[in-house]
Amino acid sequence: MAEVIESSPSEEGEQQRVDGIPTGNLAGSDTQFRILVEGVADYAIYMIDPTGHVASWNSGAQRIKGYAPVDIIGSHYRRFYTPDDQAAGEPERNLQRAVVEGRVEAEGWRVRKDGSRFWAHVIIDRIQDDKGALIGFAKITRDVTEQRDAALKLEEAKMALFQAQKMEAMGQLTGGVAHDFNNLLMAIQSALDLLSRRLPDDERTRAIFAAALAGVQRGASLTQRMLAFARRQELSPRAVDASELVRGMSKLLDHTLGERFQLAIRLAPRLNPMLVDPHQLELALLNLVVNARDAYGERGGRIGIEAENVDVPEKHLRLPEARRYVRLSVVDQGQGMDADTLARATDPFFTTKGVGKGTGLGLSMVHGLAAQSQGRLVLHSQPEEGTRAELWLPVAEACDAIAVEEVVVSDDVGDATVALRVLAVDDDHLVLMTLAALLEDLGHTVTTVSSARHALERLQSSEHYDVLMTDYAMPHMTGEELAREVRQLRPGMPIVLATAYAEVPASAFSSLLRLNKPFDRAHLASVLGRITLG
Repeated sequence: MAEVIESSPSEEGEQQRVDGIPTGNLAGSDTQFRILVEGVADYAIYMIDPTGHVASWNSGAQRIKGYAPVDIIGSHYRRFYTPDDQAAGEPERNLQRAVVEGRVEAEGWRVRKDGSRFWAHVIIDRIQDDKGALIGFAKITRDVTEQRDAALKLEEAKMALFQAQKMEAMGQLTGGVAHDFNNLLMAIQSALDLLSRRLPDDERTRAIFAAALAGVQRGASLTQRMLAFARRQELSPRAVDASELVRGMSKLLDHTLGERFQLAIRLAPRLNPMLVDPHQLELALLNLVVNARDAYGERGGRIGIEAENVDVPEKHLRLPEARRYVRLSVVDQGQGMDADTLARATDPFFTTKGVGKGTGLGLSMVHGLAAQSQGRLVLHSQPEEGTRAELWLPVAEACDAIAVEEVVVSDDVGDATVALRVLAVDDDHLVLMTLAALLEDLGHTVTTVSSARHALERLQSSEHYDVLMTDYAMPHMTGEELAREVRQLRPGMPIVLATAYAEVPASAFSSLLRLNKPFDRAHLASVLGRITLG
């Protein structure tokens, strides 16, 4: 029980105290508190009666929600919720939780007087009297839209960085695997070329041999797709008319799709020319159309190809640079992809087509082509609603450097008539051994070394060589770096660079000949024949 102390006559003028608190200040404290609450502008602070109707309203509530006190006091607080939340009974459920638990804290969309929405952080506290009876609720609302947007942007940036790092790591791994696989194919191709001249005149043996060659060719195609994903393929970009390319492929695409499908082509007038390798773009477009076809399963449907100019690219696409683009899209209404599948769609070797029905390199190849062309592959998809695959490719400007000159190797050149002394360099023993055997079978004299350093030691001696034939990807010193050194030692020596990588600047050397791995006997003879012909 509170102790009441009465003032004595000598204490006249002093205020009465209850539990040590001046009772004369209680009314003033209540007024100060009310003024404080009403003056808070960053928080909506108001009372709700037990039935959910607004009983008080501060200036922060008016600023955040747009209602003046006369507009809202007496109204049910459910009007601040979105129609979907109202229909789901969210306002009543929150009050019931506050009754049971004493306090509710949540975030969600809320609606202002003008109909606009904001992201709110909400606290609802249960208010009881001295006997524990419910007399209402205290509600505090804070507008955290900006903080939420900043958090979402940060999360998006983190995910973009994670995705970029993942794709870079996978690209490095895939490129390394492709390089090693190419070396194996090179050894097999050379061995088959050597065996071709020793095969018996037997139809069955010839058929088996042809099957082995076909396997090498399929393997080479596979490595090209892997290198495309890893952005290490050789590209010859030039100005490409999208309308001309798509219409030129229409018969091929119709034949690929079959009678169950309808191909709908919609191209904007006056499309800008794209800066891209046309052959790789044709392959990418064919891959996208085949994926769209497979998305329908057993049923047929409509597949659209669209193209349009985009002068101001959307910021969230994170394109390499701010320039004009052409957006080439393939659209289907097939089964679509869920979020998890969509996130992995461009990963190499990931496929949803089942065993034996896809390599999982189609979309990854398209992704690699877009990235290497300074563009981007964008996928939009929803389950049962279909997929839209967009290729964003840069417009070919007048100042863009168009493709380097390509060394054309003819298959119809016979074995060399002039024997050459060849210095062959490769860090893979199996490749080096079969290459040397193939060169000797062509009538040349071969010296083999397993590193660029050993090659330089040979060239610094008095030994004579007519041509240097070197692999590109070697440890410590690449074939390109070796070629630069050889240019200083023996300026006129012909150099043949054997590789499947794109980053070799073949145009940097006037007499550098390039041979794409895996190459066969005819291509090797053709390149060496160019040297003997001067």
